[in-house]
Amino acid sequence: MMLQVVQDVRSGRTEVREIPAPVAGAGQVVVATRASLVSAGTERYVVELARKSLLGKARERPDQVRRVLQKVRQEGLVSTLQQVGAKLDEPMPLGYSGAGVVLECGRGVQELKPGDRVAHVGPHAGIVSVGRLQCAKIPDGVAFEQAAYASVASIALEGVRLARVTLGERVVVVGLGLLGQLCVALLKAQGCRVFGTDIDPKKLELARQFGADEVGLGAPREAVRAFSDAAGVDAVVITASTPSNEPIEFAAEACRTRGRIVLVGVVGLNLPRAPFFAKELEFTVSFSLGPGRTDPSYDEKGVDYPIGQVRWTAQRNMAAVLDTIAQGRLPVEKLTTHRFPIERAPEAYDLITGGREPFTGVVLAYPELRAAARRAELRARPAVDGDLGVSLVGAGNYARLVMMPALARVPRVRWRGLCSARGLNAAHSAKKLGFEYATSDVEELLKDPSTRAVFLATRHDLHADLVLRCLRAGKHVFVEKPLCITPQELVAIDRAVRAQGPDGPMVMPGFNRRFAEATGRVKEHFRGVKPLTVHYRFAPGYIPANAWPQDEDVGGGRIVGEACHALDLCLHLVGSPPVKVYAESVGRAPGLETTDDQVFITARCADGSVVNVSYQAAGDRGAPAERLEVLGGGRTATVEDFGAVTLWRGGQAQTTDTGKDRGHAREFRAFLDACRVGGAWPVPWEDSWASTWASLAAVRSLREGYPVWAEGEGHDALQD
Repeated sequence: MMLQVVQDVRSGRTEVREIPAPVAGAGQVVVATRASLVSAGTERYVVELARKSLLGKARERPDQVRRVLQKVRQEGLVSTLQQVGAKLDEPMPLGYSGAGVVLECGRGVQELKPGDRVAHVGPHAGIVSVGRLQCAKIPDGVAFEQAAYASVASIALEGVRLARVTLGERVVVVGLGLLGQLCVALLKAQGCRVFGTDIDPKKLELARQFGADEVGLGAPREAVRAFSDAAGVDAVVITASTPSNEPIEFAAEACRTRGRIVLVGVVGLNLPRAPFFAKELEFTVSFSLGPGRTDPSYDEKGVDYPIGQVRWTAQRNMAAVLDTIAQGRLPVEKLTTHRFPIERAPEAYDLITGGREPFTGVVLAYPELRAAARRAELRARPAVDGDLGVSLVGAGNYARLVMMPALARVPRVRWRGLCSARGLNAAHSAKKLGFEYATSDVEELLKDPSTRAVFLATRHDLHADLVLRCLRAGKHVFVEKPLCITPQELVAIDRAVRAQGPDGPMVMPGFNRRFAEATGRVKEHFRGVKPLTVHYRFAPGYIPANAWPQDEDVGGGRIVGEACHALDLCLHLVGSPPVKVYAESVGRAPGLETTDDQVFITARCADGSVVNVSYQAAGDRGAPAERLEVLGGGRTATVEDFGAVTLWRGGQAQTTDTGKDRGHAREFRAFLDACRVGGAWPVPWEDSWASTWASLAAVRSLREGYPVWAEGEGHDALQD
C-alpha cells in the first residue's frame, strides 16, 4: 500500500489515502516518489474551488452547469442527478511535479531501467505510473528535492522559450511567486537582463538572489523605462495570478515596438487595443510544460516528436531544467520554504490557501518504497448461500456514473474485487460500494475462487485480451461495448467461445438498448412480421479527433466503439443476421476533423430485412440524440430518445412514455441471473458476433468503398 494526496470535491477536504500501487502499462514506467512539489497556483485554485459551496462551484464553472442541463434534457433528471452526485464524489488527485526511482518499466520502454532516478509529471503519491515521455533522468549530483521542481520549472522554461529572448535582451517578469522566480533564473541563464515586479516586497529580495538585475514594487513604470533606456523592454513574461487586467496593461506599456508578451500565469485578458496596435506587439499564452503535454499520442502512447521538427518538447524541457540545476544555474533549493512528510500533506494545502504565513516552494517528502503492493483489503464479509461473487475491472466514468449505480440495486450480489490500473478510483469506489478488496492487478480477480463473474469497463483496446483471460479463468464476463476492436480479436474470442461449448462461461457485450422497455414494446408490435425496414438516427455529438474513442488503436473509432449500439438494436429487432454491410460517410471538407462519425451504414439481413443506421456527430447536442423507426406488415413504430414509443396499426396510434430507459438495469440483472441459474444467454453469442462483425464490416466498407459480404465461415469473413 502507498499514500496519495487527493481532493474530496464534495466535502472540500484535502486527504491522504492509502491505495493500491498502479501498474505499468505499455509505454509506461512505475516510479517510487521520493519528493514532490506543490504547485501553489494551479493546486490552490483546485482546492479553493472544491471548498466552495455547490452554488459557488456552479458560479465558478458555468460551462459545467450547461452540460448538466443538456444531460437532463437527454437522459432525464433522475439519471443526471445520480451521475452528477457520483462525479462530485469522485476523488481528485493533486500534483504533477515529483521525482523518484523507477521500479518497473512497461512494454516498449527501453531508455529507462529499474533503479534509474527520474523526475516525473505524476501526482503526489508514493508510487506513480507515468508515460515514458512524462519523465526525465536526473543527472548525478541533483537531489530528489531539487528534481521535484522539474515539471513546474518546465512551465517557466516554456514561457521563456516563447518569449524568444536572446543574449543581452531586457525582460520584465511580472509576478515573483514560484514560477516568476524560476523565470528570473532561467532568463539570467540565457544572458538576459531581468527586471522583476511584484506587490510583495519580500519576493523582490528573493528575485535579487535569483539574479534579477533590478526589481520594483507593483507596476513601476518609470523604473522600467529607465531600465530599458527609454526604448521599452524586449519582452514581458507574466506569471502573476490575479483577475485584474493591470498586468496586461503594464506589459503593453513597458514593451518596445514589436515587443513580445507571454502569459504564463492567470490574469485578466482584456487586451488594450491602442498600445498593441501602435507597437505591433506580440501576445502569446504559454501552455503547460511544452509541446506534447496533453497530446494522447505523446503522453499516453509515448510517440515522441522528431527532434528536428520539435526541438523542445515537454520531456526535453524537463531534461534541460535538470541540466541547468546540475550546472548550478537554477538554484531551486533556495525556493523551498516548507517541507512536509506526505502524511501531513493537508497542512501544506492549509498553508497555501490560508494566507497566514509567506511561502514559495512547498515540498512533500516520501518514505523509500522498494515494492508495489497492489491489493488493499477493505472488509471481510462472510459468504451467504445464493450470493453471486462479482468483480469489476475499470473505474472510469462509465463504470462509476452508470454501471455501479445500476448494479448497486441488484440483490444477492457479493462484491469481491474492484480493479483499476491506477488504484485511486478502485480504492475509492470499492470502499463506497462495499467491495471486499481493491486492486490494480487484474490477476487478483482472475485467481479469486469466489469471483464467478467479471464486469469489464476499461478502454476498448483492452477488452478482447481481458475477455479471453476471463474465459480461460472460467469466469463469466460482461464486457461493456464494444466486444473488441479488430477482426483478429473477434476471431480469437469466437474460437474461444466455441471451444468451451454451451457449458462454458458466458460472454455478454453491453448492448443495453435491446433491453430497454421501448425495445420490448417494438419487438412485440412486430412479432411474426418479416421482412422489416429499420432506420436508426444516432447523433451522440461531437468529440475532438484526438479523443481516445476516435483512436482506432485505442477506442476502435466511433463506429466500432459506439455505433455498434445502434447496429445491435436494429439487428435484434429484425431477428436475422446481416449478410451484407455497406457504409458511406461525408466527404472531407475544410475544417472537418473526422468523417467516420458522420456516416450511413446499411445492412441487408438474411431474411430480406434492411437496416439503416445514421450515425451523426455533426448536429447540435441540444437536439434529441436518438430516433428509431421500424416499418413492416402494415405497421409502424417510432421511439424518440428512449423517452416515448409510438406504435401504429390499423390507422391507430398508441404512445407510451418509457422514462428515458435505455435498458441498463435490465441488462445487468439479466446477465447476473443467467450467471446464477445458467440456461440461455441473455444475448445469444450469434447476436454478439453479428453486431460486432457488422460494425467492423462498416469500417472496412468505408476504407475500401465496396459492400462487405458475410461469405464462408462467419468468423473468417473479415480476414484478408
